[in-house]
Amino acid sequence: MSDQSVNPQPTRTIVIKGRTVVKGKVSGEALVTRETISGWGGINEREGTVIERRHELVGQSFAGKILLFPGAKGSSGWSAFFHMTRLNGVSPAAMLFTRMTTKMALGAVVTRVPAMTDFERDPFEHIQTGDWVEVDADAGEIRITKGEKPA
Repeated sequence: MSDQSVNPQPTRTIVIKGRTVVKGKVSGEALVTRETISGWGGINEREGTVIERRHELVGQSFAGKILLFPGAKGSSGWSAFFHMTRLNGVSPAAMLFTRMTTKMALGAVVTRVPAMTDFERDPFEHIQTGDWVEVDADAGEIRITKGEKPA
């Protein structure tokens, strides 16, 4: 009898192409919300957490994660608060969003993390919190690994 463990859920990779907003390459764990995020009053820029009381991610950290969300809501202060997450070392590793606005574009640029939008397929249908995501904004694509984190 073999002593090898069986992987009950084999890994598979999904590739989605999109439009680059900020170039760069990074990989990490996904944090997904279908709700827009408020910068001013919605995040703690010192800790990299969502603090908006009625948000589904309240209390969760986006620091170092691949953040998939529809986009920004609120005032023009949105970009300043995400810029502060970068200065405080708690910004997301990358931003993937589905609604491009001037507020979102400025926020992505000042946060200085790889950012993409305008995907060929709906990323919300393919990415779940905890998935391993490689963002290659230089090539305009993301790779989602389902199952175990790649070696």
